[in-house]
Amino acid sequence: MKDEDDLMKSYAAFLFDMDGTLISSTAVTERIYTRWAEGAGVDPAVLLPTIHGVRTIDVIRRLGRPDLDAEAVAHLISSAEKTELDGVKAIPGVHEFLAALPPDRWALVTSADRELVRVRLAAAGIAPPKVMVTAEDVTDGKPDPQGYKLAAQRLGVDAADCLVFEDAPAGIEAGERAGADVLVITATHTAPHGTAHTAIADYLGVSSSRGADGSMALVFNAAAE
Repeated sequence: MKDEDDLMKSYAAFLFDMDGTLISSTAVTERIYTRWAEGAGVDPAVLLPTIHGVRTIDVIRRLGRPDLDAEAVAHLISSAEKTELDGVKAIPGVHEFLAALPPDRWALVTSADRELVRVRLAAAGIAPPKVMVTAEDVTDGKPDPQGYKLAAQRLGVDAADCLVFEDAPAGIEAGERAGADVLVITATHTAPHGTAHTAIADYLGVSSSRGADGSMALVFNAAAE
C-alpha cells in the first residue's frame, strides 16, 4: 500500500463518492437489497458483494436474469432507499473537512440518483456541493470513468489534476481510469480494500491547505490512519 507521502502534492479539485466515502449507508442498503433478493429468488450472499459503488440498474442487469425488468427493480429498490434512512450517518470528521473546502473546488460523483443523494445527504447533515454528477448524468456508471471526468469538466479542471475519494472497487477503478490520484476511505470496510492506494479510516486528523493559485493539498496529522 502507498503511504501518505504519495499524496503530498497539490490538486486542482477534490472529487468525492458518496456512500461509504462521505456517508455510511451500508447497513440500510444491504438490508433493502437482501429483502428484494429473497423475494426474487436471488442469493443475497452472491448479490451483496456486487452492489457497492455501482448504479442499481447496472447491478440488476448484471444478474443476467431476462425475467427481471431491470428498470422496474431499480425503481423499487431506489424508492425504498429514499424512505429507509435509519442508520445513514456522516463519516467521522467529514463535516469539518468539507466545510473548509472552497465551494468551487470539490464535487460529488455518485452512482445514486439525484433524489437519493438529496435525502441521504440531508439525513447525514451534509450540504450538497455546487457540482454533482449522479446516476442520471452518465450513460455508463462506475467503473467507467465518465462520471469523474464530467465532474472535473464541470469544475473547469482536468481529471488528472484531481484527487478522488472512494471506498468501493468500482469507484476506485473509475478514478484510476479518469487519470486521477485516489484516496481510499475505509470507515465502512470489513476487509482490506486490496489496492495499492493510500487509505485512511475517516477524516479525523485530516485537513486541507490552499495554495496561492487556489490548488489544495491534504494535511495529515498523527490522528490520521
